[in-house]
Amino acid sequence: MPAAANVSERGASTPAVAPAATGWRQRLASPRTGGLGLLALVLAVLPLVFPNNYFFEIAILVALNAIVCVGLNLLIGYAGQISLGHAGFYALGAYGSAILAARWGWPVWLSMPVAVAAVGLLAWAVGRPTLRLKGHYLAMATLGLGVIISIVLSNEDRLTGGPDGMAVPPLVLLGFTVQGETLWYAIVGLGLWLTVWFALNLIDSPVGRALRALHGSEVAAETVGIDSAQWKLRVFVQSALIAATAGALTAHYAGFITPAKASFLHSVELVIMVVFGGMASIWGAVVGAAVLTLLPQFLTVLKDYEMMAFGAILIVTMVFFPRGIVPTLQRLLSKSRR
Repeated sequence: MPAAANVSERGASTPAVAPAATGWRQRLASPRTGGLGLLALVLAVLPLVFPNNYFFEIAILVALNAIVCVGLNLLIGYAGQISLGHAGFYALGAYGSAILAARWGWPVWLSMPVAVAAVGLLAWAVGRPTLRLKGHYLAMATLGLGVIISIVLSNEDRLTGGPDGMAVPPLVLLGFTVQGETLWYAIVGLGLWLTVWFALNLIDSPVGRALRALHGSEVAAETVGIDSAQWKLRVFVQSALIAATAGALTAHYAGFITPAKASFLHSVELVIMVVFGGMASIWGAVVGAAVLTLLPQFLTVLKDYEMMAFGAILIVTMVFFPRGIVPTLQRLLSKSRR
């Protein structure tokens, strides 16, 4: 009897442990827990293998582009709204903080949040009347806004330095001047991690479900009580705030900015990064920004044929990865498991 009791106790205890272990493995494999852990690990390990500051500069540029693309993917991939003027919000965040700090003597720790908040107000003012319309009116409105911002930044010589650009004061926190690629890498890497964390939590919340419903069908979403204009405006403003934050960080890191940051070409590049990595995929935005930021660095050896090779790679990738890199690989992986 004691032996039988021990066997029964072991048998009864096994099912209690197995589900817990399985749940832990599932959490590690989830984009929210395991993905964020892997991103933190990669960001922590990369500085150990970088041979010089050039690699730090490229990594910082990748992280800044990824921050913008994660916010843009919330708008394009999940809400189904196309923005062709996101470089304008990016540039306004950069110039706003630079002008407040350089021209008016504001401390950088104050000029950055004020500039980002002003960009959010502008996005709200533009998006409120536009997002109530159907179709691609937002794309046209943001395209026009981006062109206006680029022209203003180029023509206001006294304020922005005109086409030649302007110098930007360094970032000072608690009396300490932030300088050096290693320290900036830590700040921008933390900013990327927080942006991904915010986006993943947003998508898993009722807000994310409402956005996916809007992307599927605005009519069906409105029949179940979802205010399409309100939710689209909300994600549009959030996306603009993220872009402005990345722009302000870029300005104070580089120490110099030009109106090229607000160009239509830059906006198109950001959209291509989102589509290339995979729309409606937070990790796709990160991968797309990383690949398309690093790719030109490798193609420089082709010299005059660099852009031709870049375009050919984009075409081939979208033919074989029509949903973007990350969603297509996830689909192939799930098929192989089944």
